[in-house]
Amino acid sequence: MLKTLRREVFSKMAKIKKKIKTIKIDESKCNGCRACEMICSAFHSTPKYSTINPERSRIRMYRDVRNDLYLPVYAGEYTAAECMGRDVYVIDGREYEECAFCRAACPSRDIFHEPDSGLPLKCDMCEDDPPQEVPLCVKWCLNDALIYEEREEEVEEGIEMEDVETGLLAMVDKYGLQKVLDTAARVAKKGESVESKK
Repeated sequence: MLKTLRREVFSKMAKIKKKIKTIKIDESKCNGCRACEMICSAFHSTPKYSTINPERSRIRMYRDVRNDLYLPVYAGEYTAAECMGRDVYVIDGREYEECAFCRAACPSRDIFHEPDSGLPLKCDMCEDDPPQEVPLCVKWCLNDALIYEEREEEVEEGIEMEDVETGLLAMVDKYGLQKVLDTAARVAKKGESVESKK
């Protein structure tokens, strides 16, 4: 029955095109000048460009001495982790929990924290006010080691499969399977009548 409910929910979901913005890193071109780190920290200082504090930067420079490489690492999208932690932070409307699961799933998460509050940092692609066409770290990179890319991906709107399953199981636990099935049937029937009126 749960599979039927899941199928019903996902059959009603629309596909939308989402703009994905990323920064690609070519380590072979990086000379470790840290211009990216400095401009990022200045952009994210309060007021803007008032101070340079690398701890506020969403990109950090690391040196691989063994291979004689500089490795820029930026605070990209966090990897989803199955968390049951208590310290919940909301970043861009999504919840992140401070726990070992997050750190294991997303290694860069441990590196980037706001120096004052300790909240995790995430690259905002310099879309703050005033928005930039290209992230400043890319613009200021003298060796073109950072490359900004935008692409469109077709994604299902909003709901993740795990979220639907968790929600359905919680409703079944609270109200019982029969009541959830009756409600789903009533909502589906109501949706069909709205569609036929169009």
